[in-house]
Amino acid sequence: MNSRRRTSMLALPVIAALALAACGGDDSSSDETTAAPADTTAASSGGEAVSLAGVCPDTVIIQTDWMPEAEHGFLYQMIGDGYEIDKGNAYVTGPLIDQNGNDTGVKFQIRSGGGAQNFQSVTDIMYTSSDDITLGYVYTDEAIKYSATKPTVAIESGFEKNPQMIMWDPATYPDVKSIADLGKTDATVRYFGGAAYMDYFTSQGILKASQVDGSYSGDSSLFIADEGKAAQQGFGSAEPYNYEEVLDGWKKPVDFQYINDAGWDNYAESIATKPENITKYADCFTKLVPIIQHAAVDYLADPARANAIILAAVDSFGTDFGWTYTQGNVDFGVKVMKDDKLVANGPDGVMGKFDADRVNELITKAIPVYTAQDNPPKDGLTADDIVTNQFLDESIGIK
Repeated sequence: MNSRRRTSMLALPVIAALALAACGGDDSSSDETTAAPADTTAASSGGEAVSLAGVCPDTVIIQTDWMPEAEHGFLYQMIGDGYEIDKGNAYVTGPLIDQNGNDTGVKFQIRSGGGAQNFQSVTDIMYTSSDDITLGYVYTDEAIKYSATKPTVAIESGFEKNPQMIMWDPATYPDVKSIADLGKTDATVRYFGGAAYMDYFTSQGILKASQVDGSYSGDSSLFIADEGKAAQQGFGSAEPYNYEEVLDGWKKPVDFQYINDAGWDNYAESIATKPENITKYADCFTKLVPIIQHAAVDYLADPARANAIILAAVDSFGTDFGWTYTQGNVDFGVKVMKDDKLVANGPDGVMGKFDADRVNELITKAIPVYTAQDNPPKDGLTADDIVTNQFLDESIGIK
C-alpha cells in the first residue's frame, strides 16, 4: 500500500452503516455501468469551445490515488453531461468539458485508486497497466522515489500543500502544538510503514525513532481504544471531520499539523505523465492543462455539481471497495482545502505552478532517505526532471 495515504475504511461499523444508508441497499451486479443522475449535468455557459479532438487521445485517462473524494473534485469538474459510472472497475467516464461547460470532443475517464487498484502506487499502475494511461496523481516525493526506475513528470501541481498530517488528542497533550512537540513526549506515533517523511523526521530528531510505529493500517479503533494516548497520520481535509462528527466512542476534536509545515514540503496529487508523453502530447497538454487549472479554480468557487458526481460514484461502487463518503465529508473537505490553502495559487499567483527551488529542496532531503531505503533516486536529479510549468496558462489563478 502507498505509505503516504490514509484510509477511512468500511471496517468501522458506524461508517459502514452510514454507507449502506446512503446506498439504499444497492445490490446491483459488479459490472454494472450506470448513467449520470439528472441533477449532475453541466450547463454550457457559452464561450468559444476548446477542442481537444485530434490532439489528445480519444479518451484521456487519469489514475487517481484513492476513491472519489473532495481532493479529486477538480477532476470531476471536467466531467460533462452524459457520464457513466463503471461500478466493477470504479471508473467514471464522460465528455471532457472546458471551463465554459463545452464538450472538447474527447472523453475523460477518472480511475479510482486505493482498494480498486489493490493499493498500488499510481506510478506502479502507470507503468504496469496494459492501458494507455495518459495522466496520474503523483506526489513529488513519489516522483523522486521512482525517478531512476519509473520516471514521471508533473505538468500541474494539483495541491499546493499536501493534506497529509499527524494528529493527536488535545486533551491528552494540551501542550503539543506541532509534530516537533510530539517528539518531546513519549507518545506513540502511528503511520503507514515505509513512509519517507517519517524516516526524515526521525533522522532529523523531529520525532524519536523509538516512538514511531509503522504498523498503522487506517484503523481508527486503535486511536479510540487507547483514548488518544497515541498520535497517528491522516489527512487534514478528512479525519478531523470523521473523528469529531462520525466515529462513536470519540466525537470530539483532534489537533494536527501538516507534514509540509514540519519540513517535508511535498506537492500532493500533482498531474503527472511519463516523460515521453511531454513530447508526444505537447499539443494536447498545451490545451488541456489550462482546462485543469480552470477546473481547480472553479471547483473551489462552486463545487456542488462535481460533488454530486463524486457522491454518485461512491454510492455506486464505494462500498464494494471499502469506502464511504457523505455530503458532510465532501463539504468539510472543500472547506479545509480553501481555509488551509491546500489548493491555492503557486508562484506569481498562477494556479498549478511549481516552485523549482522548493522541489529541489525536497529532492535534497529525500535522496538520503530513499537511498537508505535501498531505493536511490536518479543520479543528479533536479526539479526539471520531475516537474514542468511549460504548459501552464499564467493568467489563470484564484483572484
